[in-house]
Amino acid sequence: MSKKKQKTTIRAIIFLATLLIFFGGLGGTLWLFVGRQSSAGGQPGSVQIAAPSRLEDVFIAAYLNFRASDLTLPAGKDDKPVTFTVEPGQSVGQVATNLQREGLVRDAELLRLYLRYNGLDSRVEAGVFELNKAMTMVQIAEALQRGRRGDEVTLTVPEGRRLEEVAQFVTEQLSIDAGEFLGLAKTPQEFEAKFPFLAGLPPGATLEGYLFPDTYRFSTDATARDVIERMLANLNQKITPDMHAKLADSGRTLFDAVRLASIVEREAAVASERPAIAGVYFNRLVAGMALDADPTVQYAMGYQEAQGTWWNRELTQDDYRAVDSIYNTYLYPGLPPGPICSPGLSSIAAAIEPAQSPYYFFRASCSGDGTHMFSRTLEEHAAKGCP
Repeated sequence: MSKKKQKTTIRAIIFLATLLIFFGGLGGTLWLFVGRQSSAGGQPGSVQIAAPSRLEDVFIAAYLNFRASDLTLPAGKDDKPVTFTVEPGQSVGQVATNLQREGLVRDAELLRLYLRYNGLDSRVEAGVFELNKAMTMVQIAEALQRGRRGDEVTLTVPEGRRLEEVAQFVTEQLSIDAGEFLGLAKTPQEFEAKFPFLAGLPPGATLEGYLFPDTYRFSTDATARDVIERMLANLNQKITPDMHAKLADSGRTLFDAVRLASIVEREAAVASERPAIAGVYFNRLVAGMALDADPTVQYAMGYQEAQGTWWNRELTQDDYRAVDSIYNTYLYPGLPPGPICSPGLSSIAAAIEPAQSPYYFFRASCSGDGTHMFSRTLEEHAAKGCP
C-alpha cells in the first residue's frame, strides 16, 4: 500500500470510527478475522478484540480490521529457519523495525499496532527466536512471546546419521541416556497413536530414518520420549499433503520413500544431484536390477573399530559383495528392509519425485568436487573411469 493511499485510508477510518462512536455502534465486540486462533484463546479462525475503551483504541481496532488480510500474509515463501534476537531493553517498535529489516514482516508499524492492541507488546521477551519468512504476522507476534530461555539447551542432529549416531548426539548435547533413547526408538508402536504414519512400518522396524535431522530447543529436563516425539512431529510437518498424494499416486508408501531417501542422503554430496541420484535408483527398482548402493553395505557392517567409524568408505567392490546381509543391495535386489540413516527434506523430496532420466549408473566424477557422472549403460559407465 502506497503512503498516499494509506493516509487516505486512515482518514476514512477515522471518519467512520467517529460516526460509529457517535451512534454507539462500537459498544459491543470487534472481531479481527485472521485465519489463526489467538494465543489467548478465542474461536478458531479469529482473534477476539475486546470492546475499545479509548478513542485511540477505536482507531487502532478499525485500522487492524481494515488490514486483517495483511496480518495473514507472510513476508515470503521461504520456511528456512531464521535466528532472530531481541536484546534486553529494546522497544516493540525497534523489534518490529528489525523484523522488517530482516524480511520477516512486510509492515513494522502494522505489527507494532497489532501487538499493542492485543496486549502482547508488554509480553515480548528478550531472547533468541527461530522464525521464518513463511510465517504470518500473527504467528510471529505469538512466537515473540516465547523466547529461548537460559534453562533451555540446543540439540543439533545432522542429516545422514544412523540411529546409534543420533542417540550419541542426544547423549552429548542433552545428557539423556543413549540406551534409553535407543530402547524407545526401537519400539515405534509406542508412538503410533500420536503419529499414525508410523502404522505403515513393517513388524520389527525401528524409527531409523524417521527422526528428522534438524536443530531443536529443549528444556533441561527433557526426556528421551520428549526428544523422539519432537523429531517425529517435525517429520510429520515436513511431509506435506501434496507429498503424500504424490506417493499414493505412484503406488508407494512413506516407508518406501524414506528407505530410498536414506540411500540418496548418503550418496549425494551435492544437493542439486539428489533428484538425479534418486532417479537412477528408481530406474533400477523399476527394471528389477540390484541397487548396488555402497552405503547400504556400510550400514550392514556396523561400527568399524579399526577405522573408528560407522561408515567405512575404504572398501572395494569385492569387499561389498562379500558382506552377507539382507541390507547388501549388491546381493539382494530392491530396497533394503529399512532406512539406513535419517535423510533430510531435500533427499525425501527427491525420493518422492525422482528425476526422470535414461540413466541407470553413476559414479564419482574425476574432479573430486563431490559431483557424479551419469550413464545409460554399463559399458558407458565403465568407460567413464578416472585415470
